[in-house]
Amino acid sequence: MNILILGSGGREHSLAWAVMQNPKCDKLIVAPGNAGIAQIADCADVDINDGGAVVQFAEDNSIEFVIVGPEAPLANGVADRLRDAGLLVFGPSQAAAALEASKAFTKEICDACGAPTARYGHFTDKQAAKDYVRAQGTPIVVKADGLAAGKGVIIAETVAQADEALDDMFGGSFGAAGAEVVIEEFMRGEEASFFVLCDGKDVLPIGTAQDHKRVGEGDTGPNTGGMGAYSPAPVLTDAIAERALNEIIRPTMAEMARRGMPYQGVLYAGLMIENGAPRLVEYNVRFGDPECQVLMMRLGAQAFDLMHAAAERRLDTMRVNWANDHALTVVLAAAGYPGAYKKGSVIRGLDTLPEDSSNMVFHAGTAARDGATVAAGGRVLNVTARGKTLAEAQQRAYAMVDQVDWPEGFCRRDIGWRALD
Repeated sequence: MNILILGSGGREHSLAWAVMQNPKCDKLIVAPGNAGIAQIADCADVDINDGGAVVQFAEDNSIEFVIVGPEAPLANGVADRLRDAGLLVFGPSQAAAALEASKAFTKEICDACGAPTARYGHFTDKQAAKDYVRAQGTPIVVKADGLAAGKGVIIAETVAQADEALDDMFGGSFGAAGAEVVIEEFMRGEEASFFVLCDGKDVLPIGTAQDHKRVGEGDTGPNTGGMGAYSPAPVLTDAIAERALNEIIRPTMAEMARRGMPYQGVLYAGLMIENGAPRLVEYNVRFGDPECQVLMMRLGAQAFDLMHAAAERRLDTMRVNWANDHALTVVLAAAGYPGAYKKGSVIRGLDTLPEDSSNMVFHAGTAARDGATVAAGGRVLNVTARGKTLAEAQQRAYAMVDQVDWPEGFCRRDIGWRALD
């Protein structure tokens, strides 16, 4: 089968790595890809947010199955254009992608189906939003309504911090994503990620993970796109996962179908768990990044079969075969991230690292230049390892981190601390 993956980050590198292990894959193209992906698959320069261009490329290259990695193409309706052209696609429609593209829409769905989530207010007027903060008190969570690359969420400890966040959002710091805001109660507990596949009628859980969003050790400092992750998430026990399925995910899917926008693809539910009860923090309509890296490391070749079954609406025939193991990934980021950072520094030592079913370095923001691998983004590498225990996976991942020669990069040294404590 000829397969096309859309995207250029660590998530897409791990998806490509898993797909390439499956014997059903005859040819894999990733658009646009990155320096690491280019070592295992063909890369193509295609505007992945232009549905017409993607359709034309797929037809020209006899593509039989398309996997959409990032959220932006989904929100732009690329999956719809591909389906209209008769192509098999893994990823939700533009209408269904509103579960991530609009936090207000997700809250509306939760209200309609009774899914437990944080109390909230939705605002298009800055002063009304500030008045709401003063009425509710702090800590409080301020969110840009639209897509903001994982950075449009501010946990305000004081009214002044909330005001600053609202000034930034309504002032255009997040572009159109901040034209509307959702302000939520601050939920206490432990956060974890629950991943399920959906085919419009059936739901299949495929794994749990926990990521570290803050830039600093001990989960301090500003939010980022993610500084590391591990799977499984011990806090998300089988009993809590079943509650999340029955109280949050299945009601959401039923409400989406009732509205004529059945959901097909991966659904990532960010959950806050307190006293054994899950509440929804947010939905994402794609695999998390870096959570995808640890999930793919554990799923391997079967990941393709599961995604293909979701696209063909036959999830009821599938089951997930889990190894009794753990995976952990450490993000190496450019100095200054998530603020200003420089591109172009050379990364050495990657060619000496193992690449097998238990040890992989997934490239995120990299490019090839004059035969060298250079940093081309904020989050640059995902150093990933499996182990019989989480401690073993952590030890293996950091052993690889220490072999990477990149003075201009940094990482957190405590990924997995919460579970290990």
